[in-house]
Amino acid sequence: MAKKTVALVGRPNVGKSTLFNRLIGKRLAIIEDTPGVTRDRLYGTVNYQDYSFHLIDTGGIESGENDFKKDIKMQAMLAIDEADKVIFVVDGKEGITSDDFLVRDILIKSQKPVIVAINKMDTKEYRNHQYDFYELGFDKYVSVSGEQNTETLTLLEAIIEDMKPSKLEVNDGTIHFSFIGRPNVGKSSLVNALLNEERVIVSSQAGTTRDSVDLPFTYHNKPYVVIDTAGMRKKGRIYEKIEKYSLLRSMQAIDRSDVCILVIDAKEGIIEHDKHIASYALEAGKGIIIAVNKWDLIENKDEEMKKMKEWIRSEFSFISYAPIVFLSALTKKRIHTLIPEIEKVYENSNIEIKTSVLNDVIEEAYRLNLPPSYKDKRLKIYFANQVSTMPPTFNIQVNSKGLVHFSYQRYLENKLRENFELEGTPIVLQFKNKGERNL
Repeated sequence: MAKKTVALVGRPNVGKSTLFNRLIGKRLAIIEDTPGVTRDRLYGTVNYQDYSFHLIDTGGIESGENDFKKDIKMQAMLAIDEADKVIFVVDGKEGITSDDFLVRDILIKSQKPVIVAINKMDTKEYRNHQYDFYELGFDKYVSVSGEQNTETLTLLEAIIEDMKPSKLEVNDGTIHFSFIGRPNVGKSSLVNALLNEERVIVSSQAGTTRDSVDLPFTYHNKPYVVIDTAGMRKKGRIYEKIEKYSLLRSMQAIDRSDVCILVIDAKEGIIEHDKHIASYALEAGKGIIIAVNKWDLIENKDEEMKKMKEWIRSEFSFISYAPIVFLSALTKKRIHTLIPEIEKVYENSNIEIKTSVLNDVIEEAYRLNLPPSYKDKRLKIYFANQVSTMPPTFNIQVNSKGLVHFSYQRYLENKLRENFELEGTPIVLQFKNKGERNL
């Protein structure tokens, strides 16, 4: 089940980014007092009780005709278009303005459900302005303070009011995978090339969702579903011109995938946005493969393949475990190498390691490299066990989880990868104080 999407919109400097950070529980948005600092939309995932949804932070909408203001307004309107619900953030300290009415008109035209969040309720001026916002004409209002984290739970309750709880889907052995990446790297072409492979049998019962198209097929008698993100609710060049729009489309596909194939253009190479998209697949705990498409355009292929691998490993050091494939959607060269990699990554993400074997590996790693002591205290590891798959997740009981340094955690992760088949899948180590209950 795809997550719902919620967008934060409003005029500049009303506190959208502060509220965004409060809701997702991470400090991702840049916060400054300068209006217009959040030019590009930011994306996060909110997990609250049994609910989970995407949250989009947008730049402030205001009147004016310069290119900067037009760009911000267009990105905000794209976010509104993709959203299932909109949080209209207004400034309880300053009161209602003409730009608030501009945003109001855009939201009424969108016909999306709207919650008006009257921010800065902790200020003295709020009491003078709080009822002015009812003039905007919406049905639902919540007063909050993003700065003080006041009434944010009330806002969350209003957001999830008509949502369904996130449910774990029963895995029937069908592998769901998607091609993710920025526009024009060849994602749709790869879908077409893959489904036209002679060994692939495509089902005629393709299901659709609002955000993507599920295309079932079988390969060597095994069931697969490729999630095609090519379908957009609104067609138009404007969507493709704004590169970051692809990030939301990718996130929606990531949610419903077991394995994500990050597609890179062999000629254009790697840009920062590719890493952003990969990081969302990592945070979602999905298996990852890096596919270098348009390899047919490259001369001196053997030499360039070596260089490209080195470049990818350098730029994507945070997913150094991801296998790399080189292929061409146009000529179908090496397209046959993809499904075996998907199968391998899927199996690795579902690996189940015996507790005794796991503890042997952890114990040996600990003996080989004792963690450094801190204030005359040293980390001790008592016991480890696997608690889930997709991604493989391990609880490690220790004397004090505060003594776990990031570098030592990375060391243990590397030791697990050396001893078990974990290529392509992230792994999660959860350190617990001895006797601490699992939450």
